[in-house]
Amino acid sequence: MKGAMQTINTVLGPIDAAGLGTVLAHEHVFILNEDYRLNFLPDWDEEGEIARAVTRLRELKELGVDSLLDVSVAGLGRNVERVRRVAEQTDLNILATTGYFTYNDLPLQLHYTGPGLGFDVPEPMVASFVRDLTVGIGNTGIKAAALMCAIEAEGLTPGVERIMRSVGRAGVETGAPIIVHTNPHTQSGRVAQRVLAEEGVDLRRVMLAHCGDTGDLDYLRALADAGSVLGMDRFGVDVLLPHEVRVATVRALAEEGYADRMILSQSAYSYSDWFDEAAKAQFAPDWNYRCVVEKVVPQLLAEGIDRSLIDTMLVQVPRRLLTRTLGAEQATPLSDNSGLDPEKEA
Repeated sequence: MKGAMQTINTVLGPIDAAGLGTVLAHEHVFILNEDYRLNFLPDWDEEGEIARAVTRLRELKELGVDSLLDVSVAGLGRNVERVRRVAEQTDLNILATTGYFTYNDLPLQLHYTGPGLGFDVPEPMVASFVRDLTVGIGNTGIKAAALMCAIEAEGLTPGVERIMRSVGRAGVETGAPIIVHTNPHTQSGRVAQRVLAEEGVDLRRVMLAHCGDTGDLDYLRALADAGSVLGMDRFGVDVLLPHEVRVATVRALAEEGYADRMILSQSAYSYSDWFDEAAKAQFAPDWNYRCVVEKVVPQLLAEGIDRSLIDTMLVQVPRRLLTRTLGAEQATPLSDNSGLDPEKEA
């Protein structure tokens, strides 16, 4: 792939990878389960919420952000046609993701179907994820740009493991990057690295989300030394970890040479059926799309972090992660925690 123009899929079609610009690599547009919406949200305003998302993302573009990776997959109410309507009214690149999000069980549609189950067939999730990446999601023609799964405090349950291994296999087959929602307090990032490495995934193609929820530098160094990108991606959620600790952690790691294995983001959203807006305004008033640009970056610069390192975390690392590398690299052994030579990275 070196030497040729490399493209990345957005909800409006492929773009040159160089056009990604400044990227928020872990965000959401809508978190809205359709079953829940149809039955329990009688006041949902489709047009109003689309207009609200358009306004917020236009503001984000005006602040200098060029692209946003929407990690809302199945299980979080993914609706790429709704997101496409938003993208059509902004100049921001919005990238879709495939995978499945759960802390525990698989949906009942997959409970009895799969290897060794009542309907003993090859794992159907692998084919579904590959189709989303190569053909398109449903009948929309929109191709996903990345894969996503989760491992929370519940650990590697049978359902979580099945999804994670399916995501890993789809990643190996397509060269797509993988984002894993993790819980740093249970160090579930270590488990994710082990399982994905067992499936042949190059750990440099993996972003471990929510690493910014801890200030445990030893844990974060170990994940980065194995090659993965650290998602410092919940800025604004001070209720989980104070803002100053989050910034200090990024600063410390950047000063140690880990800026090339970090991204900055917020895991924010325009609408979520998980949280009441009034409640969010109380417990996390800075949790929005603008926190990184308006608060985090100025603070890091004021504290002596070079602008080039900011660009590394917001431009270079996301572009490297999102550019497919099928067949270009060998899997990074999990046991090798000696770090990677940046000069040798693709």
